[in-house]
Amino acid sequence: MAKQRKIPQRTCIGCRTVRPKRDLIRVVRTPEGEILLDPTGKQSGRGAYMCPDTACMERALKKKQLERALEVAIAPETIERLREELERVM
Repeated sequence: MAKQRKIPQRTCIGCRTVRPKRDLIRVVRTPEGEILLDPTGKQSGRGAYMCPDTACMERALKKKQLERALEVAIAPETIERLREELERVM
């Protein structure tokens, strides 16, 4: 009998639902301080997970959950760039 692999679970910072890691998009603060979307989920730095949905991103930004999770203040230009990147990924 084959051993079943454990699927890693993560919580969306926008809607607070627990989902498989592969269903979520990672936002990362790199060691250089840059904030990026990380579709591979392997980039080094502090990360937070969100559903691939603009509503979850807007909720996370409105309640400052993304800033809290990444432990950094996010500039408005960076927020706009993240929105554009999320639209491309979706």
